[in-house]
Amino acid sequence: MPTRCEILCELLIAILLPPVGVCFRHGCCSAEFWICVLLTILGYVPGIIYALYAIVFVDRDEYFDEYRRPLYYSSA
Repeated sequence: MPTRCEILCELLIAILLPPVGVCFRHGCCSAEFWICVLLTILGYVPGIIYALYAIVFVDRDEYFDEYRRPLYYSSA
């Protein structure tokens, strides 16, 4: 599980160079990385927004323990 310092560093790098921040989290051959590269080429701000999303929200269940996960209720 990454520490708060690692996540903060990834977020700061993602603001400066969005694809590099995503590369640190997901790898350079992942779909998230290439989507971020494309969005950064099309516009710097969309690249930053997607990079922050990819770092914070994608695969978040791996990084948060069971006490921080939201509760999901089924209507069964």
